[in-house]
Amino acid sequence: MPESCKKSEIRKAYLLNKYVIITPGRLKRPRDIKEQTVIKRTMPCPFCAENIDKKNITDKISAGNNWQVLSIKNIFPAVTLDNEKAYGSQEVIVESPDHNKELADLSEREIGQVLEMYSRRTQDIAKNKKIDYILCFKNQGSKAGASIIHSHSQIFATEILPPEIHEEMGLAQNYKIKHGICPYCDIIKKEMKSKRKIFEDKNIAAFTPYASEYHYEAWIFPKRHIDNITLLNKEEAKSFAKALKKILIKLKKLDLSFNYFLHNAVSNKDQHLYLKIQPRDSVWAGVELGSGLVINSIPPEEAAKYFRE
Repeated sequence: MPESCKKSEIRKAYLLNKYVIITPGRLKRPRDIKEQTVIKRTMPCPFCAENIDKKNITDKISAGNNWQVLSIKNIFPAVTLDNEKAYGSQEVIVESPDHNKELADLSEREIGQVLEMYSRRTQDIAKNKKIDYILCFKNQGSKAGASIIHSHSQIFATEILPPEIHEEMGLAQNYKIKHGICPYCDIIKKEMKSKRKIFEDKNIAAFTPYASEYHYEAWIFPKRHIDNITLLNKEEAKSFAKALKKILIKLKKLDLSFNYFLHNAVSNKDQHLYLKIQPRDSVWAGVELGSGLVINSIPPEEAAKYFRE
């Protein structure tokens, strides 16, 4: 049956009480979806080497005599370590010294170095016993909230565990008690046999989630049950970088803005690490904002097929 003739379907998220209406009849083929991101620079780039204040550097990964990845203090933080009313820290990860490269343009080795920086900073930030939540995230493109072109991501840390993360952890624990297995370990096994599979090797699994909230949403998991990025071994990190690059290249061809993020609840050692990539070509409107039900016109099965091609 042609996609345009298929009926809509309401799908529930794996764990959270979230619902998505998949509407294949509104499907647009990947080549028909194009978002042009136009950003004009109004000031010198603060992330180019000549403009970075060395006093703000918290860590760096070098390539020869030059840095490849930098971690610097966010000079406009929402939370700080000297404010008890909004306690936490924020850092910017400059992903490349090259102003004209996006993350998708970097080699797998270079993307691996960005992941290594997330790991190093996560390990260092977690030493602060007051911090219980660490978020590594990236905004790319105007629709994703990016304000600077130069390829970068951020690390946000606070003493507050967000309610949705707390809820997900509780539901995951209930699932494990009932079924004797981590829900995400279970989901990985099932999705690697489904049409939503994007990529798999002995270390990593990538797929489009069953109830995708965003067009071309993709998740990347280590197959090994580990709770944060600092526990990835070298081979897992290489595979993770390979899967991430594969997905980012395909998103670049569509010229889509996107967000991605890694959550870490420091006090919970039984999470399953995963990266969510959520493109931002669609706009949530009346149904989504009024009812909480999300409409997705691109079935995750079609999105996975596009990523695999």
